[in-house]
Amino acid sequence: MRGLARIASRTVKFSLEKPVRTNLLWISISSVVLGIGIVNCSSTTDESAGSGGGSGTGASGASHSAGSNAGGAAATGNAGSGTAGNSTAGSSTGGNPANGGTASGGAATGGTASGGAAAGGKGGGVGTGGSANGGAATGGKGGGGAANGGAGGAAAGGTGGGTSAACSVTTPRTGGTQYCSNSIGNVNNGYSYQLWSNGTGSGCMTPYGSDAAFKANWNNSSDFLARVGKGWNETQTYDQLGTISSDFAYTKTGSGGGFSFIGIYGWSNNPLIEFYIVEDWYGSGPPTGGGTKKGSFSVDGGTYNIYQHTQNNQPSIHGNATFPQFFSVRQTPRQCGHISITEHFKEWASLGLTLGKMEEARLLVEVGGGVGSIDFTTATITVK
Repeated sequence: MRGLARIASRTVKFSLEKPVRTNLLWISISSVVLGIGIVNCSSTTDESAGSGGGSGTGASGASHSAGSNAGGAAATGNAGSGTAGNSTAGSSTGGNPANGGTASGGAATGGTASGGAAAGGKGGGVGTGGSANGGAATGGKGGGGAANGGAGGAAAGGTGGGTSAACSVTTPRTGGTQYCSNSIGNVNNGYSYQLWSNGTGSGCMTPYGSDAAFKANWNNSSDFLARVGKGWNETQTYDQLGTISSDFAYTKTGSGGGFSFIGIYGWSNNPLIEFYIVEDWYGSGPPTGGGTKKGSFSVDGGTYNIYQHTQNNQPSIHGNATFPQFFSVRQTPRQCGHISITEHFKEWASLGLTLGKMEEARLLVEVGGGVGSIDFTTATITVK
């Protein structure tokens, strides 16, 4: 009996334990499968977000694909946009107004850094990078649009200084009368010309005949001056005449020897003074006229240094004499623009450099040697 009881007891125990263990095994397996399913599901979501351009981590997904082509794909990439746009969005396509710039990453950082500035600024100023979103903020304005693009557009103008219409493209001049020896005479419309050289080498000038426009050429003349503008009779000071200004544009070739000046030139009398407003020159510079610096000031989009020099027993409008020379020398040369002549006279006067009664103010080229030419296609002297 005891033996049967033991057998029966073991059988019951075994029967009870088996399904419990089986159920536990089934539960464990199910848990593992479910876990894998959950993990797998999560992975799938992450992956697609990443390639789209900016999942949770954003940096890896967005930075790569967002930049190269889809720049804007970083648009919906949200959080990762910071790095995304900055790294590539701007650089590759950012300059393209469409993508790179608009994305959250693009606009803030991406477009700014590379997008707008690099491509936009230079190529088309405000056109490509500049006006795009990314570009507009910093790229377009700071580097792209204003700086480079602006410089391009401002011209000849930007470097030229100011907004003078003289810097727009002009039609080459034709006609006129050529002079190849020292002479002075009237042109038209109240303008007059003067050609002077010290007799060595050769040189000629041709006033076109309607305003101060002229062309000139020289060949190893040690001092050659050609000029066209307005002349007066030495009875009025500059402020009695009115406000004097000039607009000019020219092209030049060759060299000017040991010294050269391009700009405004003239004389006053009582006191006798020779003056220059120098806008450009041949060779290295800017020149100083051999004078002593008296000061500097800014006008017409540029800075001018002011010098005074004394000429001893040299040719003048009243024979050989000793007289001072006044110079305003622009520190960044230009080949077109507006010259506020009266403002220079006023600045000189504030430094104790006072002109007398006006004899002339003309657009000039003066060289001390070399072989070259100049052609003023726009040239006016205005008194209001």
